[in-house]
Amino acid sequence: MNQKLLLVAAVIFGLLVAYVDSRPTWDDTGITAFSLLIDSGIIGFLAKKRPWLFALAIGLWFPLWYIITTYDLAMIILLVFPFVGVYIGWAVHLGLQKLRQAG
Repeated sequence: MNQKLLLVAAVIFGLLVAYVDSRPTWDDTGITAFSLLIDSGIIGFLAKKRPWLFALAIGLWFPLWYIITTYDLAMIILLVFPFVGVYIGWAVHLGLQKLRQAG
C-alpha cells in the first residue's frame, strides 16, 4: 500500500475520532481509547517504516484539541494509545515478515 495514502488515511481517521470525541453528547472514553488502539494497530501493521509518524498522524488531534479548548497540557498523555497501537501493529508486521523469510 502506498505510504502516503496510508498517512492521509491515518490523519483522516484521527480527525474523525477527535471530532466524535469532542461532541458534547459523547462521554465514552473507553470506546475512544479502544478505537485509537485498534485502528492505529491496523495502520501500524500496514506501515513499512516510520511508525512514529503514523502514530502522530492519528493521535495528535486529541491533545491539540484539548490544549486549545481547555489549556490542559496534561492531555498529551493521550498520545500513548496511538503509539502503543502503531508499534504493536508494526512489530507484528515485522515478525510475520521474518517468518516468511525464514520459511
